[in-house]
Amino acid sequence: MFLIIMISMLFIIISNFMMMISIILSKKSFMDREKCSPFECGFDPKSLARIPFSLHFFLITVIFLIFDVEIVLIFPIITLFKMVNMMIWMKISFFFIFILLIGLYHEWNQNMLNWTN
Repeated sequence: MFLIIMISMLFIIISNFMMMISIILSKKSFMDREKCSPFECGFDPKSLARIPFSLHFFLITVIFLIFDVEIVLIFPIITLFKMVNMMIWMKISFFFIFILLIGLYHEWNQNMLNWTN
């Protein structure tokens, strides 16, 4: 046990030492004009890099990601179908789907699902 602790401490010390050496020896400049500007095939950019985009498109994207994560959360419920009590499984499944439907209704009520306003 003591040998494992000593070896892990040795690895931690060596890795920290290597990181400190790389930070000291690096010639990184945070104020370099070329690194701070966006890359467009080697030419100077024709417009600003921070052009505004549609906030509505961003909200649709966030809603898509939220429902995508919710689908990933539904998969374990399906696999647990034969392992748990049927009544408990039904209650948990209906509760989860009910929460999803409330969220969908709220987004629909706020007109967030309409592409154009």
